[in-house]
Amino acid sequence: MFTKILIANRGEIACRVIQTARKMGILTVAVYSDADKDARHVEQADEAVHIGAAPSRDSYLMADKIIAACKATGAQAVHPGYGFLSENAGFAKRVEEEGIVFIGPKHYSIAAMGDKIESKKLAGAAGVNCIPGVNDAIETAERAVEIAQSIGYPVMIKASAGGGGKGLRVAFSDKEAVEGFTSCRNEARNSFGDDRVFIEKFVEEPRHIEIQLLGDSHGNVIYLNERECSIQRRHQKVIEEAPSPFISDATRQAMGEQAVALAKAVNYQSAGTVEFVVGKDQSFYFLEMNTRLQVEHPVTEAITGLDLVELMIRVAAGEKLPLTQADVQRNGWAIECRINAEDPFRNFLPSTGRLVRFQPPKETMFQANTQDLYGVRVDTGVQDGGEIPMYYDSMIAKLIVHGTDRLDAIAKMREALNGFVIRGVASNIPFQAALLAHPKFVAGDFNTGFIAENYGQGFRAEDVPHDDPNFLLALAAFVHRRLRDRAVGISGQVAGHEVEVGESFSVITLGAAGRNTQTPVSVVDFQEKTGSSAVTVGASSYQLCSNARFGAIRIHGSCNGAPFTAQVERGANKNPLALRIAHNGRQLDALVLSPRAAQLYALMPYKAAPDMSRFVLSPMPGLLVHVGVVAGQKVQAGERVAVIEAMKMENALFATNDGVVAEVLATQGESLSVDQPIVRFA
Repeated sequence: MFTKILIANRGEIACRVIQTARKMGILTVAVYSDADKDARHVEQADEAVHIGAAPSRDSYLMADKIIAACKATGAQAVHPGYGFLSENAGFAKRVEEEGIVFIGPKHYSIAAMGDKIESKKLAGAAGVNCIPGVNDAIETAERAVEIAQSIGYPVMIKASAGGGGKGLRVAFSDKEAVEGFTSCRNEARNSFGDDRVFIEKFVEEPRHIEIQLLGDSHGNVIYLNERECSIQRRHQKVIEEAPSPFISDATRQAMGEQAVALAKAVNYQSAGTVEFVVGKDQSFYFLEMNTRLQVEHPVTEAITGLDLVELMIRVAAGEKLPLTQADVQRNGWAIECRINAEDPFRNFLPSTGRLVRFQPPKETMFQANTQDLYGVRVDTGVQDGGEIPMYYDSMIAKLIVHGTDRLDAIAKMREALNGFVIRGVASNIPFQAALLAHPKFVAGDFNTGFIAENYGQGFRAEDVPHDDPNFLLALAAFVHRRLRDRAVGISGQVAGHEVEVGESFSVITLGAAGRNTQTPVSVVDFQEKTGSSAVTVGASSYQLCSNARFGAIRIHGSCNGAPFTAQVERGANKNPLALRIAHNGRQLDALVLSPRAAQLYALMPYKAAPDMSRFVLSPMPGLLVHVGVVAGQKVQAGERVAVIEAMKMENALFATNDGVVAEVLATQGESLSVDQPIVRFA
């Protein structure tokens, strides 16, 4: 067994590998860029080596520097994680040639599966179901139309070297086939340096279901059940679960056996995943093979009780797999939510900056050997006070739950999301909460088009359902009542003007543009010792109980005997007296006042926000990479004004009206904050 390994990655996957290596008694070496010098994975590793500037092309993609770091530290093996160089056959080969072990498949297996056209030919030869289509590179748009007509619309036009949703179009007509072919070639050439594209049948109402594999150097290959990955936004997975709520045991076995046949055909040695598209009739077709550890591997670990990272390391060290196909378990149900630094209410724009507060829910499930333990697990590469840099992907953490069945897992996940405190950057937690509460998701009735169909016009606060909105009002009044009770005990109060508590309140919900609503609420029978009160909102009654510490954002308690977790903080809407309540994805900003104070508050004039219509504002934190206008220039509506880059994503800003540029307020290369003015029009 190795005594020291290097992790050629960053963030949560680097921390994940370090955790297993430590359990196995293996020393670890981290590598880091300028942006990651204070990162969590650097802190956790036994050693750390600086490998370059913040952009990944100057650091995490520099094979020479990573190999040099191995030699300098005496690391005997490299774990590539996922992303960066993890599926780079050239890197795997070079590592092997340098006498270092690559903790992953052999370079020839990576190469065989890395080309989408060649991998489909190999899959077909191995007896794996393949989508009807033409897997040879297509040279002209006319030929693309001929093939599409012969297969039958709709068809999928895909770049051979594509990935992450790039180089992919769906065509429903000859016109769309021509346009899709041209777009795919251009996008593939620019993104991957390879403009080969192919066409295959588009499966309607498709599910994205993948099979987890493990192979060793002794010819053994097994499959570890499947993962359901159909909840996707723009081809990026959002929620994953295991097992799938859709396929039958017979389909599961058939998919698993075909995946094993493909792995054996390329002499696969390590963890890997074969992805399938599954039709509504449970017909399934090979998509691609990912020759690495998947982001969503924890849900497989939860239901099987296996540590996939440990098994990867043991296989790389030459050991045989310690189990056979008959030993593979499927226990309970696991769900993973990807917690990303993006603002769902601003079209999911990236959000970078400092994590002013980062308090994940309490973990009750450890990485491995958890087949008898249902609970919560958090995989992350950040910590309280850490930074979300603009140079890498937007993932903050992965939240995983393991339940006795699917409904139990959904309930556990909703409660865990309630307790996940993130401040300083925006996160997609409200969106995740809405997805988990959607009736079709709960019923397991969805496909890869679920998000596009249900949130095609964007995501709004009103899209977040709540079973009982009055509970939020009751909780606001309950917390305010506790604060008032504490104020009663403050010494030095002027005689005759002491703080009074009362039992009747008005909860003023603070809406946009001063559109507020008032709701009468009563809070009676307050018991300081137990933190209990009876709260009435209209016809609804709530017996609330919580002894949460004042100042804590996350509070635990019970409502009518049932436990709950919510988030409460003061200072909402820049008002020091206002409370912000968050529960099940829904957020409420409210003032809790006495009935008389509420009457007076209603008379207060509304101060409108300043008119910023003459400004082009930065919609996200990022780097201003291009300014396309100068002072005095006439600009037409729809003309590009500036380009901002953050988290591998470029966002072009366009003029909304015709006008003349009065001044340019930001310079190219400047780091911008949210809503920072870039251009002012006259």
